[in-house]
Formats: sequence, C-alpha cells, structure tokens
Amino acid sequence: MLKVNDLVVRYGMIEAIKGISFEVDDGEIVTLIGANGAGKTTTMHTISGLLKPYSGSIELDGKDISKVSAHKIVEMGIAQCPERRRVFASQSVEDNLMLGAYTRKDKEGIAADLKNVYSLFPRLEERKNQLAGTLSGGEQQMLAMGRALMAKPKIMLLDEPSMGLSPLLVREIFDIIRDINSQGVTILLVEQNAKMALGIADRAYVIETGKIVMSGTGQELLNSEDIKKAYLGG
Repeated sequence: MLKVNDLVVRYGMIEAIKGISFEVDDGEIVTLIGANGAGKTTTMHTISGLLKPYSGSIELDGKDISKVSAHKIVEMGIAQCPERRRVFASQSVEDNLMLGAYTRKDKEGIAADLKNVYSLFPRLEERKNQLAGTLSGGEQQMLAMGRALMAKPKIMLLDEPSMGLSPLLVREIFDIIRDINSQGVTILLVEQNAKMALGIADRAYVIETGKIVMSGTGQELLNSEDIKKAYLGG
C-alpha cells in the first residue's frame, strides 16, 4: 500500500533522512522505532506532505505522492495523528472530530464514522460538547486518533501516541490501535515505547541518524539482543 523508495530529506544543508526505503502492506501494523532525533517524525511529515523530499519517492497504491499537497494526500487516504496531539483547544470535542472529515462530502458516511469513533472512544461521546483544551492528555490522544479516523483513511500515521501517558493509559491506547487495525485501517506507528510498539507490530524498522539499520517482524526485533540493549533496557 505504502512504499518509500530511497528517501532523502534535508533541512538546509543538514541531511535528516539519508536514503531510507521501507514498505507497509495493506492491513499491517508497521512500526518505526529509534531514539530522539533519529528521523522518525521527519519521515512521517514527509509521507503526509508536510515536508517535501530532496530526492527519492513515496508511493501510495503505486502512485507517486511525493509532490502532492498535504490536503490532497488526506483525500487519497493517508491521515496523520501528530506528535503532541495538536487538538484545537478552543473547539469542542465534536467540532474537532468533524474537522477531521473536512475533505469529505458524504454526509451519511461521516455520520456513520462519527458513531464508530464514539464506539471506539466512549469518553469522547461523554465529553462531545466539552472544549478539547480541557481534556486530559489521554483523552486528547483519543481525540487526535478519532479526528484522523474521521478522514476515513486507508492508512493512519500515528506519531508517538503514548507520549506523556500513564502506563495504564498506554495499554488502553495500544488496545485501541489494535481495534482500529482490525477494522481494516493500515497503521504506520512511530513510537518510543519500543516494547509496546513491537508487541503489536507485524513488522518493524529501526531508524538511527536518518538511516534504517535493522528490520524484521515485531517478534524478531523483540527477541533481538541488540534491540534489547539499545531500546528495551535489557
């Protein structure tokens, strides 16, 4: 579904992404793990059109999208749930969700998807008229994920969904990621909690200083001694 080919991304003279290649198949959960500053978020922003590559290509269903504008990429089926949530604090929960569907025209489909989001995140329905800025960190994460779902994506890009959350909430968020995937949404996950991410991933890639240095199934990387030492505290 998604194919990244020899991608290079620069900030001025600094090469942040140094020719990485990976792919995400339909229905998979694929995770990118790596330390802070490794290039994970830059990769996500480039896939979603917020940054433009210096060279290389990004393909969605065989079509090159590396020069397509960000809003068109949403229409084509990629929705990003950004790092640090980025909810619209002065808007209600429901208004935030509806903003996720701004590229859509199918009123009945939007209503059905809103109902589905509320079934995945019952707390959002309880707080639908509350201002998003008054929600807890965990609730804001749920809102950001629900907003991305309202775009009816083929593939959802999740950037650090566990950031700043308690261990109990982290487990809840990862259970919901599994539920979203079981509904047919492909997931590309960037996550510093490597143990949780590898535990749900079909496949994983390790990125260090803008290069992919290792790949395999989630289980293979969980069992790797190098990964245990570098990312799992073992």
